[in-house]
Amino acid sequence: MSSGAFCLAARHASRRPTVHNRLDDDWTRRPFAADWRGLKSVLTWIESTGAAPAWFTLIFIAGSFLMIWRLEVMGKTGFEGTVLGTLVMPYCSGMGNLIFAILLGTKGGPGKEVLTNSLVNNVTNMTLLLGLPAIAYGMDLMPASKTKKKNPNQQKARELNRLSLLLTLSAVFFFTGSVWALGRDGTLNAGDGIVLIALFLFWQCFHVFEVLKSNVRQNKSFGWSLPFNLALLGLGAYAIYLSTDWLVDWISSIHTGFVSAKHLGWLSGWLMVLPNGLLALYYARRRNPEVVYTSQVGDGHISIPLCIGIYALYQPLPVPDFFNTGVAILLLAAAIHFVFVAALGRLPRLAGWGLLVAYGIFLYKGLGG
Repeated sequence: MSSGAFCLAARHASRRPTVHNRLDDDWTRRPFAADWRGLKSVLTWIESTGAAPAWFTLIFIAGSFLMIWRLEVMGKTGFEGTVLGTLVMPYCSGMGNLIFAILLGTKGGPGKEVLTNSLVNNVTNMTLLLGLPAIAYGMDLMPASKTKKKNPNQQKARELNRLSLLLTLSAVFFFTGSVWALGRDGTLNAGDGIVLIALFLFWQCFHVFEVLKSNVRQNKSFGWSLPFNLALLGLGAYAIYLSTDWLVDWISSIHTGFVSAKHLGWLSGWLMVLPNGLLALYYARRRNPEVVYTSQVGDGHISIPLCIGIYALYQPLPVPDFFNTGVAILLLAAAIHFVFVAALGRLPRLAGWGLLVAYGIFLYKGLGG
């Protein structure tokens, strides 16, 4: 963050009601926060530093790191490969988007920003955050064996991962297409929200049973550490909740400049893809392209349809002007991934550069068009 941004942050942070006053007024009525005097003191001190936006951004990143750390552990105790990326990881990287949608829905915030947040999140995932690993490390799901003797079990596992990824990519067309079809009248209402949430829950039920069947076949169980890991994931989620709540209120109180309420959806979307970017680069460097792929695509399923469906339950959600452009780029990116994964089992570096160009067009149309 530049020095000018810090000055802006300090200037506007003072306009926002202090945590102490908010806690005394309505914070104690929020979930998990009642009578946490120590937490009140810490949050009050953060606001008194004059650099509260930077502090709460760091809290958001720290909470995401905590979730990623325990996620790595869970990957060795019953969640593996594409299952890890499709069922568990999206909730960790997409927690900020969920909280953003719930906060704006309960506070009566602008629904247009929720849809913008979801589009920014998903297009960034499918273009920038998959294009960069392909360029830097390669995204080969079916690498050639380094030895002359092929391992049939390894080849079978890679083929299963590829088929699972193709299924996950197929869901992008159904989920995004459903949002587009329901929003053709310019608004998504509560009925539309129920349909979108039901679609997501059916998708998750399918993967839950896939995990259970896989564990039975491999004679695995989740282990005694699962409750402990879930507790730490909950702690990370709460850190994300606190930081997202503060940052949303702070940006909403600013009405001039780029960092302002006008671009709340864009700014929140970029903040919430930070964990995704870390995941993508980390697993790409470890040569786990199947996790890179399914984590980014699976995270997109949290935003579209789940987050949009949740907000629509609270109040009607108007469709932003660049919605059709964003949907078109998102579907085109999904089609590119599907074709290359199905035909070659990898994402070529040239295709990665093409995805970066598509992301540039998305930025131009959304911010400058």
